[in-house]
Order: sequence, then C-alpha cells, then structure tokens
Amino acid sequence: MTASRVLVLNSGSSSLKYQLLDMADGARLAMGLVERIGEQSSRLVHTPLAGAGAARREQTAPIADHAAALKAVAAELAADGLGLDSPELAAVGHRVVHGGTRFTQPTVIDDEVLAEIRALVPLAPLHNPANVTGIEVARSMRPDIPQVAVFDTAFHATMPEYAARYAIDAETADRYAIRRYGFHGTSHAYVSRATAALLGKAPAEVNVIVLHLGNGASASAVRGGVCVDTSMGLTPLEGLVMGTRSGDLDPAVIFHLARVGGMSVDQIDDLLNKRSGLLGMCGDNDMREILRRAGEGDAAAVTAFETYVHRLKKYIGAYTAVLGRVDAVAFTAGVGENAAPVREAAVQGLAELGLAIDAGLNSVRSDEPRLVSPDYARVAVAVVPTDEELEIARQSYALVTR
Repeated sequence: MTASRVLVLNSGSSSLKYQLLDMADGARLAMGLVERIGEQSSRLVHTPLAGAGAARREQTAPIADHAAALKAVAAELAADGLGLDSPELAAVGHRVVHGGTRFTQPTVIDDEVLAEIRALVPLAPLHNPANVTGIEVARSMRPDIPQVAVFDTAFHATMPEYAARYAIDAETADRYAIRRYGFHGTSHAYVSRATAALLGKAPAEVNVIVLHLGNGASASAVRGGVCVDTSMGLTPLEGLVMGTRSGDLDPAVIFHLARVGGMSVDQIDDLLNKRSGLLGMCGDNDMREILRRAGEGDAAAVTAFETYVHRLKKYIGAYTAVLGRVDAVAFTAGVGENAAPVREAAVQGLAELGLAIDAGLNSVRSDEPRLVSPDYARVAVAVVPTDEELEIARQSYALVTR
C-alpha cells in the first residue's frame, strides 16, 4: 500500500485547524477545528468528509494544551477509520507563517530546521511560536513520518531585490533582517495557478494580480507564475486596508502617537494591528455588516468601504504598471469570493486598464472558479476560491515523494 495521505495542521496560539487529504486523488477525508485551547470551554468540531460516512461531531470540554488537542483530533480521526497511526499517512504538513530569507521552499523538519524556525520568532511573534508548538506535538506523536513546513512567505521570495528592499540604511536593514517578505503565500500560489487554468493556459504564460481579501488582506503581482511584488512587508501590517489592520501608513504617525499622544510601542502596535482598518474606522470588520450599514446611509460605514476600495484600486493600478501586461485580476478569500459589491467597486472606473465587470455574472454565488468579466474585457476578472490546505498538502506530498 502506497502512503498517500497528508495531515495539514495550522496551529494558532489557542487553536488548531486541520485537514486530512488523500493525495492520490486530492480528496478531503476529514477536517476540523479545536479552539479555545487552554480554557475550560475548549471546543472541537470534527467533520468527516469523502469516504468517511459519518456526521459532523462537536464536543466542548477542557483541552489543556496543543498536545491534548492533537490527541483529541487523533481520536476523532481514528473513530472514522482514519487514525494517525495508519500506514497510509505519508506526511504532516505544517503552515508556518514566517520563513525569513532562509526558507523559500517547503522543508522537511529536523532539529536544526525547528531551531531556525524558533530563531525567526522575532519576525512573527504572534504566529511562529504557535507554529513551533504544533510541529513539536506532531513530531512527538509520529516521529517516524516526515513533518514538512510550508511557509507563508516562501512564494514571495522570488521578489527582485528592488521590490523587497526598504529604502533605509542598508547596514541597519541587514542587521535586523528588515525587508519585505509578504504573507498569504500559499493562497497566492494556489490562486495564481488556478487562474491560469481557468484561462486555459499554463502559469508561465499568464500575468495575474491576486487579491486575497479576508480579515487579513494582501495583493500580489505574479508574472508567469512567479511573484514579483506583494503588498504585505516585514509583517502582515503593510498594504491593503484590512479587518483590524491599518495597512499602508506614514511611519511618522507612530512617532506622532508616541511624542504627542504619549503612547507606548505596545499600545501603538495594538492600535495598528487590532483596532484599526475597517474596525477602527466604523466599528465593524465584517464586510457584510459594513455593506448593510452603508446601504442604509451610515456615514462611517460608507467612508470605511470607500477607503477599502480606494486602496484596492491603487494596488491594481500599481501592479498593472509593475507587470506591464495583465491577463487577469483574481479575487479570493472570504471577502473576495463572496462580496460582489467589493469586486464591482474595485473594478469600476478602470476601463482604461482593460477591466470590466458583468453584473449578472458577478452576482452569481458559486464555490467554483469563474469569470465575472464580459467577453469583450481585455483583462479577465476572476473569482477563484482559495485552498491553502490543499496547497500545503500538495507541496508536502511532492517533497516527501521525490
């Protein structure tokens, strides 16, 4: 029997998301989420999928730590005949947020690699520690199979130096690893390739602007399957307006808040990452609620929406200039896939760039990749549901079966 299953783990500070996939045919066998780890009200939701034949199950009970969480997940999978002790399990693929300049490809994890991921914690203090914990727990449970790290930053490692560099003192930048890394890389990789397939072309033949619009949001310019620019930078704070993050900001705002507002570094960090963006502007970070309020004439919601769309337009225009020729603009993630008014507003007025929206096509809800532009449009506008778990599984499986 050839091992073809991959367990994908996305470990957060108090959560563990997982999917089990069979790479023989790409089928999902199970998926789930453990949340509120370390609390009395911990919750595990497990959904068997293809071939399992069982119903969604949910349990609420204290789960002390990530080790206990993964053991609970293993028990749920075993109940469906999908246990982690199965010889069919080929690898465990881990989402790791920051790979720095060291990790630009999926990497089999050994002690040295794990130590280097730990060393990158200062670049991603909210994410990499939890990613490390998930790796450690999975390695302890299945030390006999490959554990693979797939890095959010890796797809953007192809950015040319002039796109990755900040214009600050070079010695200081190098000493503290200050450069643009970019994030959401597995999503941008998956969507750029899926967009090429939708157009009936190979990725190498297509230039795509990918707009990953969720609570976190990022844009990328992908030339012939290779990322040449992206909106997030040293951290996920730079770029587009997001649910709670400010995106692009004059750095002097930080000095002003410290000198005039008397705010500490931690207070400013909290403001820009957790209390800004759509939430900071209008009190909501759910685009559905913002659209509802804007439709009723709520001034704060209207301003938040217009600011969000204005920033999108700026990046579409900028990345059109970077790429020179654009074959498609692809919308993905929760807002990108589901908020038709966002897509319409982002493209409106960009006819000179070859962009247009077909209102009828744009209003259709679907889980399938699709075009929402009219046939005459020079640049295709696509809606492409992202699948980061499948991308992690593919990269992990390809690495361990070389």
